[in-house]
Parts: sequence; structure tokens; C-alpha cells
Amino acid sequence: MGTVLSISPATKKASIMDAELAKNDKSLKRHSMFVSLSWKKLVSNSAKKSAKKVTPNPLPARELPSNQVAQLNSDNIRKTHQTEEKKPKAPIPVPVPTVPTKNGDGLVQNGRLSTVHKQPSGLAVVSPRRIVIQASTGELLRCLGDFMCRRCFKLKELNSGEVILWFRNIDRTLLLQGWQDQGFITPANVVFVYLLCEDTIADSIDSPAELQGTFQTCLYLAYSYMGNEISYPLKPFMSESNKDVFWEMSLRIINRLSAKMLQLNADPHFFTQVFQDLKNQRDTSEANLDR
Repeated sequence: MGTVLSISPATKKASIMDAELAKNDKSLKRHSMFVSLSWKKLVSNSAKKSAKKVTPNPLPARELPSNQVAQLNSDNIRKTHQTEEKKPKAPIPVPVPTVPTKNGDGLVQNGRLSTVHKQPSGLAVVSPRRIVIQASTGELLRCLGDFMCRRCFKLKELNSGEVILWFRNIDRTLLLQGWQDQGFITPANVVFVYLLCEDTIADSIDSPAELQGTFQTCLYLAYSYMGNEISYPLKPFMSESNKDVFWEMSLRIINRLSAKMLQLNADPHFFTQVFQDLKNQRDTSEANLDR
């Protein structure tokens, strides 16, 4: 008894399709493998080519003959000169002389109009001459004493040496008592004392005591204003008998001469005027003090 195998057409057809798919799959794998190998080879070859340095061979320099080089240099120089000639030249700045106009009202300087002060004379403008006035302390003290004698003409027995002695006694007393480390009597301080005395001492004084009290009041203000110490005692300058007169006169001098006292230290021109005025107070009948 035999076995009969029967194959349906659908099953046969499916097996044939499976065989063809397997064949196509093998061919695709083989093709993709070939593509992968080819791509790896291509990448490796390009990497090797890029790694190599390309050094182009420089062209050999062509040497020109010497006469041609000289000709080219002359042509370049000529072209440079022609270019510079074509450029517009800027005007060279020239300083304008400062010449005053006829009426003397102004002058042109660096393109600007400036005012000019008229000179009082027709002479050429020159720099102001520096005037030097000098005198020793002793000379100025003698001039101060002469001024006091001339101002207080009613005191016939008064002499300049007595006024100087009043001044020196007070300065020496302050030194001995330790109220000051150095003497106050200097040319500048004598000028300051003269400024106060010239305005304070009147020609109506007829007693030596009144003159001495007024002079010592001026000295106290001068020491307080020009002295090196912070304060000074009242005793060498003031007596108990004329205490009220001393303070009243001090206040009057401060109210009247405070501005001039400040100006004497701040304005050299004003100081020179007062200095010269003091020197002019010397007695003309005596010997010249400038020698």
C-alpha cells in the first residue's frame, strides 16, 4: 500500500517565491559589501592626498639689465613729481605782526582783534623798569622818629632818638620776659608801625606822655597783627591810668585802618608807596641815610 503525496499549486508557487527572494537577498548583500569597500578605499585615498604638501615650484626670478633698472627708477621719480605738482598746495601759516593801528584802539594778532592800551607818550613801548627801594632797620627807625618830631611840632624837646628808645625798650622787655623768641623790629614791621602812626598821631598833641601812650597803642596793634606770637601782654604797652583811653583808641584804629592793614600785606604796590613815604620823612638837614 503506497503513500500518495499531493502538492497544491499555491504551496509550490510560495516556495518558488521564497527561493527567488533568498537569491535577491544574497545579491543585495554582495552589492552593498562591494559599495562599502569601494567607499572606504575612496576615503583613504583622499586622506592620503590631502596629507601631502603641495609645494609649487617658484618661477625663477628674471634679472633685468642695469640700464633698464635705471630707466624704471627715473620714470618713477618723474611720475612722483608730476603727482605732487597736481596736488593743491596749502597756504603756509605766517605769524601776523602785532602792529597797532593809527588810532591805537586795537591790533590784529593771529587773525583776532585785540585791544591795545594807549601809551601816554610817543616813545617806543618798553617793559616797565623794576624799582628797587632798600633801607636798613636803623634808617627806617630814624625816619620814623623824624616823622614824629615833625608831626608833634609843639613838643620842642622831643627828638627822634627818644621815639626810637620807646620802641626798643618794649621789644627788649618782651624778649627778656620770654614773650617772644626773636625781635619784632624789622624793616617791614617798621613800615607797618608808620602806617598806623601816620593816621593816628595828631599834630595837636602837646605832652610827651600823651604822645607816648598813643605811640604804644599803635605798637600794640602792630605786634598783635604782625608779630610771630599768638598773643602779647598788655603791661609794656598800657598803663593802669589810661586803660580806658587805650582800648577806645585801639578800637578806633581798627575800625578806621583795618582795610589798609590788610592791603599793606596783600598789595606789594601799596607797600612800596608806604615804604617810600616813610623814607621821605627823613630830615633833609642831616646826612644822607642811603650811604
